[in-house]
Amino acid sequence: MSLSAAEDDSRSEIHIPADIDWHMLDKSKFFFLGAGLFSGVSAALYPIVVLKTRQQVSSTQISCFKMSFSIMRYEGLRGFYRGFGTSLMGTIPARALYMGALEVTKSSVGTATVSLGFSDTTATAIANAAAGLSSAMAAQLVWTPIDVVSQRLMVQGYNNSSGSKDVIPNVNSCRYRNGLDAFRKILYADGPKGLYRGFGISILTYAPSNAVWWASYSVANKLIWGGFGCSVRRKDKSGVIAGSGFRPDSKALVAVQALSAAMASGVSALITMPLDTIKTRLQVLDREENGIRKPSTILQTVRNLVKEGGLAACYRGLGPRWASMSVSATTMITTYEFLKRLSTKSQESLTS
Repeated sequence: MSLSAAEDDSRSEIHIPADIDWHMLDKSKFFFLGAGLFSGVSAALYPIVVLKTRQQVSSTQISCFKMSFSIMRYEGLRGFYRGFGTSLMGTIPARALYMGALEVTKSSVGTATVSLGFSDTTATAIANAAAGLSSAMAAQLVWTPIDVVSQRLMVQGYNNSSGSKDVIPNVNSCRYRNGLDAFRKILYADGPKGLYRGFGISILTYAPSNAVWWASYSVANKLIWGGFGCSVRRKDKSGVIAGSGFRPDSKALVAVQALSAAMASGVSALITMPLDTIKTRLQVLDREENGIRKPSTILQTVRNLVKEGGLAACYRGLGPRWASMSVSATTMITTYEFLKRLSTKSQESLTS
């Protein structure tokens, strides 16, 4: 099935390259190049993730500027990359699971929905939503332990910087030398469940977030190209470019993909931000009971957030998360489409 935007009334005017399905890809090239490209993207965006995480676990509202200044002043540039090595190690297997599940689901569900008689626009939205759901669930098997370790490393330095001792009062007091040391100590203290702390809320956060994002992306993509189609038809009637078709160049394709990704990120961030804040606090903060530190519960975490600032407290870090999601999604989708075209099998391989 071709999930392109060229099946509506404007397809005679707009000629967009067909989507590349799973069977068209050279899998080894797809996963190898994908690991390298997305590792670079993760490195560029990691400082924003650190800012978001620290804002989410803070008991008071702190601006991005003040937080950034504090990190740079007390920890230097290294403070923006605490836990990055651990995160990078998890990126490769998690991305492999994510991209594999995404493409397989999108191709199979897309074919099924079209055979059931759905329109191309509806089939595309359903296929993308299902693909986002399945890919997020698959990736969380790797990402949750990586999140637990990397996020503890992110907040560890801040809690011990001078001038910020009371910002994160309930952060786990255990000191970690590096990601491997954190992994070992968490496993020793809490067992495997300690590494999968917040797994349920992670699924509840990322699965719908990905489903909403991919569905919103496909709809936004259709709407934008539809707008171009209307514009082209109006020009045809006025005789400006009568008889010619609109063939977007690579810059136009990237621009539309980027705009669609940014729009989808805004929708997804607003809907799932409270869940993401709860998830981060569950993975990082503890509660004290009879002098003994224990993992926080979802109910206790929600109560604390309500006490600290009501619904607004659930949206702490929305700015960095929205920025991170928009930049990440824009970079991801353009890189992802570029990766798919780089990994496409030769015509001889497809016909053999």
